[in-house]
Amino acid sequence: MCLGATGFRPCIDIHKGKVKQIVGSTLQDLGEKAREGAAAGLVTNFESDLPSAFYAHLYRHSGLPGGHVIMLGDDQASRAAAFEALMAFPGGLQLGGGVTADNAALYLGAGASHVIVTSWVFREGRLDRKRLAELVDTVGWERLVLDLSCRRKDDGRYYVVTDRWQRYSELAVDEGTLADLGGSCAEFLVHGVDVEGKQLGVDEALVRLLGAASPLPVTYAGGVRTLEDMELVHEAGGGRVGITVGSALDIFGGDLAYNAILDWHRRLHA
Repeated sequence: MCLGATGFRPCIDIHKGKVKQIVGSTLQDLGEKAREGAAAGLVTNFESDLPSAFYAHLYRHSGLPGGHVIMLGDDQASRAAAFEALMAFPGGLQLGGGVTADNAALYLGAGASHVIVTSWVFREGRLDRKRLAELVDTVGWERLVLDLSCRRKDDGRYYVVTDRWQRYSELAVDEGTLADLGGSCAEFLVHGVDVEGKQLGVDEALVRLLGAASPLPVTYAGGVRTLEDMELVHEAGGGRVGITVGSALDIFGGDLAYNAILDWHRRLHA
């Protein structure tokens, strides 16, 4: 059952093999020999005792395709957990985190409907069009999602951030960029990094920009706390922006009931 690209888009975030909710802006690419002091800055909102496949089965049973699995680290345990989720809901989940032209086909073969890419197509703060073209040639634009997660600068514009959201790129998220990249992918995924994981409320200005300017299906994540916030994203995005909810959900330790979100989503697509 497919209930549409807008509305609720579920997620499974994986860190060191566990399903977690982490404030993404505190995550650094620490490597195997992380400095003890750097690791101390990581803010984890929730860590599940349940395997990734549990959440994939839940979304499959709920009829919610189009969610995303994000590996928050390039380690064997996280890759194994990601594969478990993909196999539990074949064709129903997108996969992101460390995706390159060399490994994208592997994840698609394991059951991902799409691969999500951000940092690999940016080098030294600039969009690498050669790498983007290589990805399109490898997997096809119809199976590629571009992650344009962004932060607002002092000039009032939003700019894509890469490398665990630690580095500003030179690419502004605006009508021109969305139109330009719209021919190279099937969807956009955009985290409002300034509010993501913090339950600070929705970045309404960003949602309005995405709803007005995106030529493709686009999913927004960041700051959703209540059903009213869900309605705000739907209305501000002109009914064209999907919504991901993480730390606020009761299945991830929050207060917002998953079943209430599911009911809201179904009413939207009735």
